[in-house]
Amino acid sequence: MTDKEHTLLLASIAQDFYLSKLPISDIMKKYDLSRYLITKYLDEALARGIVDINIHTDYARNAKLEKQLSQALNIKHLYILREPVSPSKRQGVLTSFAAHQVQAAIAQSHVVGLSWGETVFAVLDAFSRQEADDLTFTQYLGENMKYRSSSGSMRMVQKAASSYDAGYTTIPGPLYIVNDQVRQVLIQEPSMTEAFENATQMDMLLSGLGTIESINAIPAWRSAKEAIFPGVDLDQVAGMAFGRPYDINGNFLIDQANDKTFSLPLEQILQVPRRFAVVQASAALGALRALRWGFFTDMIFTETIAMKVQKLGSTLNLVDGLP
Repeated sequence: MTDKEHTLLLASIAQDFYLSKLPISDIMKKYDLSRYLITKYLDEALARGIVDINIHTDYARNAKLEKQLSQALNIKHLYILREPVSPSKRQGVLTSFAAHQVQAAIAQSHVVGLSWGETVFAVLDAFSRQEADDLTFTQYLGENMKYRSSSGSMRMVQKAASSYDAGYTTIPGPLYIVNDQVRQVLIQEPSMTEAFENATQMDMLLSGLGTIESINAIPAWRSAKEAIFPGVDLDQVAGMAFGRPYDINGNFLIDQANDKTFSLPLEQILQVPRRFAVVQASAALGALRALRWGFFTDMIFTETIAMKVQKLGSTLNLVDGLP
């Protein structure tokens, strides 16, 4: 068979498969070829450019920047979205893409932990209806005290569970409890134990990244910052993760002895196999440090935020390998 004849055969098989939608069994009979050769020729048609497949999606990613930051910051699952021209669509694209990625991970999970915040709420709001067996959503830290907000943490687990007809457990207590004895005893209360027990079994969690302003925005916490974060220089806070402040070097500024967070212990949170963060622009510096020090296994943000992270890493000489 000449090369021209072989090329024509590849084109004919590809047309039958991709355009005419013939099953491979029918194509095998038509050309008197084995299944192996049919699949081999379809692959060859793609490799030689005889077939050109275009995938149309609302989500365009910056693969080059993903690769640069993934290598420099040692994170496996990094998603950087190109932003649509229309500013009004940017938030919707981020949250709908994040919802798609998070739900793909939920499909492989049994216990999913949720924190609080507007970003997490927006992602959950973009969830599609799914079916799942043996799935539970749980809080793993206390309530953020935004009871007038749609993004309180108890509402988060309820909202997520409704998309799956799944069970959920809540922690009916505040995010911070200053009195050590009260905090330790409260964890043992029957209303709390199921959620904390579920939290120890989390396969994945979804969180936002915050700044110290997220604390200042809540009156109860703003007026008690010195008691909540004893001995912490709040001017050194680069970001907030899992309710705890961390500095520009990626060190959490609260040690276990002084941790007032009503939560699963930090060391256990950091052992959860999949830890998703969806990042807004205000948390770019915090995102850089969270990436560098492995707080999360998966991070999703827009190209604009990624460029800020890249620039900060280069300007501040914080991360090796950034161009």
